Amino acid sequence: MIQRYRASAGIMLAPAVTLIGIFILLPMLLTVWLSFQDWSTQTPFSSASFIGLDNFREIFGASSVGRDFKGALTNTAIYTALSVILILPLSVAFGLMVYQHDVAGGTALRTVLFSTYMVPMIAVALVWSKLYSPSEGPLNQMLGLIGIGPQPFLSSPRSALVSIVLLNVWQQVGYFTVLAIAGLTQIPDSLYEAAKLDGANRLEQFRFITLPLMRRTLLFSAVIAIINAVQVFEPVALITQGGPVGSTNVLTYHIRRVGIERAQGGLGSAMAVMLMLSLIVVVCALFALANRKDQE
Repeated sequence: MIQRYRASAGIMLAPAVTLIGIFILLPMLLTVWLSFQDWSTQTPFSSASFIGLDNFREIFGASSVGRDFKGALTNTAIYTALSVILILPLSVAFGLMVYQHDVAGGTALRTVLFSTYMVPMIAVALVWSKLYSPSEGPLNQMLGLIGIGPQPFLSSPRSALVSIVLLNVWQQVGYFTVLAIAGLTQIPDSLYEAAKLDGANRLEQFRFITLPLMRRTLLFSAVIAIINAVQVFEPVALITQGGPVGSTNVLTYHIRRVGIERAQGGLGSAMAVMLMLSLIVVVCALFALANRKDQE
């Protein structure tokens, strides 16, 4: 009976496992292999020659290749950190607004918030590029009404990356609000009722009940937000092309320029491997921190 069950489970899982192996695992292994090769994307794989760790030495070296890679890695880290720092608190705040029964229009607010996530990032990037326009953009026009001059949202190295972050937050926050609402629904109402009887106000209820019991939800949201953020590509490719002065040159866009435009497939693969390893380290660190908190 058990063998028959295992055979049936294997048959049902086989198509999904096969597709995952072909479209995810195989490209990952191929990228790792190419990171140790001297290979041009304009030539077949058979032309690749093994060079060991030379690609990794170059991207971390003092040459222009190393400087550009480290700059792109830093921009990606800043973009990811700002996105997570803004998305998580906003999603919890919006989730509380929607979940509270005494707030009117909760269902409508939930629909509006989630609808932003349904809009493709390409469309969002094109619309926000018009909103950020220095002369005809609505944002600068509204600032002009209160006496503030036009702001160089996308043309200044100081504000370009932050402007892309705000675009991402606007598009992503609805999805994470839904996750926050799902976490809030798992908290028993009896805990809040007991806290009210003990004289706890709403701030104390949020601090000692809501946040601790939403820890797992926030951990999951943080991991998904980080994965989404490090994959940012469309806004940079469509709006800034990595500028001005490389301030928005994130790693995914830089890998595309190195690996495809410059045809340096080995270097691009090494950069992709470092991005994957960095993401794995950060996610593992988050889970280790969460497990440590649980043990305490």
